[in-house]
Amino acid sequence: MSGSAKIPEDAIETVEIAVEEGVLRPLLGPGDTNLHYLQRFLGSKITARREKVLLRGTQPENNLAVEVLTEMIGVTRRRGVLTTDDIDTIVRLSGNNSHDTAEEVPPKTSILRAGDRIIGPRTHGQEMYYRAILKHDITFGIGPAGTGKTFIAVAVAVSQFLAGKYDRITLVRPVVEAGESLGFLPGDIREKVDPYFRPLYDALMVMLPVDRLRKFLDRSIIEIAPLAYMRGRTLDNCFVILDEAQNTTFPQMKMFLTRLGENSRSVITGDLTQVDLQHRRDSGLISIQHILTGIEGVKFVYLNESDVVRHPLVARIITAYEEYHSRQGADPPPLENSQ
Repeated sequence: MSGSAKIPEDAIETVEIAVEEGVLRPLLGPGDTNLHYLQRFLGSKITARREKVLLRGTQPENNLAVEVLTEMIGVTRRRGVLTTDDIDTIVRLSGNNSHDTAEEVPPKTSILRAGDRIIGPRTHGQEMYYRAILKHDITFGIGPAGTGKTFIAVAVAVSQFLAGKYDRITLVRPVVEAGESLGFLPGDIREKVDPYFRPLYDALMVMLPVDRLRKFLDRSIIEIAPLAYMRGRTLDNCFVILDEAQNTTFPQMKMFLTRLGENSRSVITGDLTQVDLQHRRDSGLISIQHILTGIEGVKFVYLNESDVVRHPLVARIITAYEEYHSRQGADPPPLENSQ
């Protein structure tokens, strides 16, 4: 607690939060490391006893601590583990940004509610990406693996759909065959293409209970489909996401962008270093940067390795690959500054 004035003892209160044993251990972390880390952010004194977390502080301090701990418990219960990065994010979303080691993000960091989850950007680049999606009818999120391009787009789509801003969500991906025709794979078309859409299903299942998601999918309120299925359609009152757009061709990108109907919004994500087309120059995501730059209502946001929020090694792996390509004289296209 800051300030030199002594707080009267009658202004101090104790709050108990019950936590089941299976959640308490991962919540506290090895040797209570998570508890000690959290203490840096909060004015309340935090201790753990049996299956309880005890908070001792003023009412405003305890109110903030209860909010933070409730979200921490929820994350631990869902995932079975809690990291200091998770704590950074939760504290930032609570409005307490005083810790000097937290990642630097713009003021008024965004808070996004998708189903029963509270989600927020964890880096400066993700914050810019999130704000661009809210502001522009078409947003391109371009960057390497692990930067949250798809996850943030799906989170915004679910949040705005549940808020009634759109009637449905359409998620599409180009299906690029790797040496084997889909026609020879077993099953119906959905079974053939489902493996391509696993990342989209995974993101949706974080936002929505499985039974509710299944109902939306069965009624085509949420639709996941190959890019080719978009031809000839007009998507009104719809939040549309095109994932893995680096694997679209020039004609496919044009076809997709012209599907947008009234009261619709579109996010296009891609990684320019992972083009799986036979000729990289055929990628519609590469050419579209030159075609739509400066068009009102369209925004390009470029993420980089500093925005990676997976395992810390992922960012170092991306950097190592870039250095390798540089040594080979085949530099990947530079990621432009989105500012």
